[in-house]
Amino acid sequence: MKILLVAGTRPNFIKIASLMTAFRARAFFQPILIHTGQHYDEKMSDLFFRQLEIPEPTENLEVGSGSHAVQTAAIMTRFEPVLERYRPDVVLVVGDVNSTVACGLTAVKKGIPLIHVEAGLRSFDRTMPEEINRIVTDALSDWLFCSEEDGVHNLLREGRPAERIFLVGNVMIDTLLRHRERAARTGILEQMGLGPRRYALLTLHRPANVDDPATLSRLMEVLDRVACDWPIVFPIHPRTRARLEALGLQWRGQWKWIEPLGYLEFLALMDGARLVMTDSGGVQEETTVLGVPCLTLRENTERPATIRLGTNRLAGTDPDRIWKAYEAVREGAVQPGPLPPLWDGRAAERIADALEKSVASCALGQRK
Repeated sequence: MKILLVAGTRPNFIKIASLMTAFRARAFFQPILIHTGQHYDEKMSDLFFRQLEIPEPTENLEVGSGSHAVQTAAIMTRFEPVLERYRPDVVLVVGDVNSTVACGLTAVKKGIPLIHVEAGLRSFDRTMPEEINRIVTDALSDWLFCSEEDGVHNLLREGRPAERIFLVGNVMIDTLLRHRERAARTGILEQMGLGPRRYALLTLHRPANVDDPATLSRLMEVLDRVACDWPIVFPIHPRTRARLEALGLQWRGQWKWIEPLGYLEFLALMDGARLVMTDSGGVQEETTVLGVPCLTLRENTERPATIRLGTNRLAGTDPDRIWKAYEAVREGAVQPGPLPPLWDGRAAERIADALEKSVASCALGQRK
């Protein structure tokens, strides 16, 4: 099976890493990796590829930034010649970014079967661009690989055929479990003068949180109260830093603003934190496996298993609600629970197994 895998952003790289390992270990697959360049920071992309031991992509489309329409169109325009050049048997996309929906749509219009890994996740909030990407990609896909049971239920409710849906676990967790010990050896906590469970970690990047000055001010004011109890480590994007500096807020707490980190360093900081606060989807999953309390600074989540079974709490964006959720963590009310089914580090192997069996079954049917 000539399988063309698409990655475009740093979260994609984490998911692709375990898939490339699984496919390259089997003679049945001929994996070809395409980087769309949606995240185009060369230093950070190179660092992620090196740390995650991902082979160099066969091609980088270098689409860069732009509005959703401009970026999606650029990816489609540059991806179509790639399909004509390599003529893959299938295209595999992961997650919910613009690269996912753009490459999926281009492949299907060329008559190439589509695989979606991390299918079925729903926030039920169509103001999120990622939600539109998820819905469209799932509607187009021939194979739908789900990371949690809610994804299966969502797809069945939307009328997708049961025989195309597979609950396989979480490929992002495959990568985490494989690299956790390496992350612990980075020494990042010692370098930053941090003690285990004696700091909080923050990520904040969603436009709904950082683009509106009033919303950003409210969030940062309550987070500054948290920073009066524990130091907050904040890997911050230059764009977000500029927006914060423009607000001119006065900081009372203990803040450690740092540049964006590599995968291993960030994993080590998550693993050692007393609390993680985030508006990221993947961090909710990673903290669940690490057993670290997580406050999601959003009004919804497409990963309900992390709340039902894990350490995640939906804290919203209201300062009073965030503070109450923080107090629950401080008082020890948030404890690790059981992991979601199949989050055991073997999701990529299950995907490879399912694809081999599906192709073998089709071949047998044709011979009959």
